[in-house]
Amino acid sequence: MATSKSDGGPIRKFVDVQKSLKGASYPADKTSLRETAASNGADDDVLQAIDALPEQEYGSPAEVSKGLGQEE
Repeated sequence: MATSKSDGGPIRKFVDVQKSLKGASYPADKTSLRETAASNGADDDVLQAIDALPEQEYGSPAEVSKGLGQEE
């Protein structure tokens, strides 16, 4: 299975982040999302993507994906 380290581009990143957030409770802030991802064994690329999210409360996985699209 490919990981986020593969050259899968933004779509791959969205998928990897969403997989790492399995079991997350929403609404959630960036810190709790990162904790969930780390406890699910997320790789460094996924954790860095979550760290780059804007500081706000996320009400759903779709809002997380939208936030990922805004990172630079």
